[in-house]
Amino acid sequence: MDRYTYPCPLRWADADAYGHVNNALFLRFMEEARTRMFQEVLPANDEDRRQHAFVVSRASLEFRSPLHYRQDPVDVHVWVTHSRAVSFELAYEIRDTDQLYAEGTTTIAAYDLVTSRPRRLSDAERAFLSRHAGTS
Repeated sequence: MDRYTYPCPLRWADADAYGHVNNALFLRFMEEARTRMFQEVLPANDEDRRQHAFVVSRASLEFRSPLHYRQDPVDVHVWVTHSRAVSFELAYEIRDTDQLYAEGTTTIAAYDLVTSRPRRLSDAERAFLSRHAGTS
């Protein structure tokens, strides 16, 4: 398995009054990691990107321990747990080497924004997903 790892920067505004990173922001961390991971496979021009888009159809998140604000980034690991003809599931761990803060999943659908309809994954997209496939 080839996990994608994104070192996600923390922002001062991410912290609540107790110095913890607000739990609602963990979904944003997952989005940032996923967006960076998929830059490799997305088309370069806007028109093709609209026809080969991805949308989140489901998200799940379990919090494991508080993440305190600090200047160092937190790692967001992403990998593919399974894929089908038009959708796939990504798993995430938000963690440091020795501390797990949250685990999550998203179900992603391949989508054509021009026609507003689901689409099949392309051969290039399936190859990309298979490179990042695995289990926890």
